[in-house]
Amino acid sequence: MRKEFPHVVMLIETSNSYGRGLLLGVRRYLGERGPWSVFLELRAPGSAPPRWLRAWRGDGVLTATATRGIADAVRSLGLPTVELRSPHLNPHAPSVGCDNPAIGRLAANHLIDRGFRHFAACQLGTESGLQQRRVGFGETVRRAGYDCTTYPGECRPRRPTQWERQQDDLAAWAKRLPKPVGLMACTDQAGFYLLDACARARVAVPDEIAVIGVGNDESLCTMATPALTSVKLNAERIGYEAAALLDRLMAGEAAPNRPVLIEPLGVITRRSSDLVATDDPEIARAVQFIRQAACDGISVGDIVQEVAISRSALERRMRAALGRSPNEEITRVRIQRAKELLISTAEPLKAIAWRTGFQTPQYLVQVFRQQVGMTPGAFRRENSFLR
Repeated sequence: MRKEFPHVVMLIETSNSYGRGLLLGVRRYLGERGPWSVFLELRAPGSAPPRWLRAWRGDGVLTATATRGIADAVRSLGLPTVELRSPHLNPHAPSVGCDNPAIGRLAANHLIDRGFRHFAACQLGTESGLQQRRVGFGETVRRAGYDCTTYPGECRPRRPTQWERQQDDLAAWAKRLPKPVGLMACTDQAGFYLLDACARARVAVPDEIAVIGVGNDESLCTMATPALTSVKLNAERIGYEAAALLDRLMAGEAAPNRPVLIEPLGVITRRSSDLVATDDPEIARAVQFIRQAACDGISVGDIVQEVAISRSALERRMRAALGRSPNEEITRVRIQRAKELLISTAEPLKAIAWRTGFQTPQYLVQVFRQQVGMTPGAFRRENSFLR
């Protein structure tokens, strides 16, 4: 018989914003369906399994496995376990985590939408999830008709001498890249390293290299110079879904056959990628205006007035720079904002339509279905855990 009050241990790194987001998701689940008796201790990256774990007699484990030692220790318990990080290290446990190929696709489209024609990716680590991000990025770039260069090295600096050698290598690589180039760093830490390397190499960011990281760890992103654009992960939903899955496992249900993958929330744009990669200053200004004012209900006529060129010239030159018409760019920005609001808020469709520049909820539904392939309601159900 299952205990009325399950005892659960959480082995989750708490030193970064992603780990803390996981905890918030678990807390939300427990607020709705709990309680559990939860043992949680602050954990640093790569921490060894706690000594007491071997003798612990509880009901379930939530773990974000960072080392083989933790995976082995958890597996030896023989308890219901849900993995939140590394299925390749802990393949015997069902997992809930990031949709890493989707992260790569999102980063690629962010840079493609800004008009870049040269692309690069920097993995800086061997985890399978990082490789999946890089592959998703590269495949999206190649489908758009462009090539993608990959940084050939790997870095895990442990001492200042290793750090200096790594940064020299990164700086030399950054100098060699064709310019302007859009570059994905597979983590915010790698993005932080890259921005430092660009400064050492005197490569202008974002004018010569635009950089996007992954994780939206605000401590790193805002400490970087310039501030780092980043893919925001849906850590709270991952934590929530992992807690829900563990609850089912502890109740005797069978584990799912496949990992549960959660798509990222979107891109938080900061200075490191905040430009349009075009030599046409009027089109760059037009695109910036669209991104600032699309949700205010602007029309192509407003853009023409803003940049003081003819409508026909605007249409022709924007297609040459971005491959999209002004109207298509307005719609793209509005739909992206609608997706963000659908995921991150519980606002009704009428309010979202008003906030994104659509005249009616019905018109939002029509355009959303055309652009995304599903209704806003279906999109919200698939991507948000807000009920």
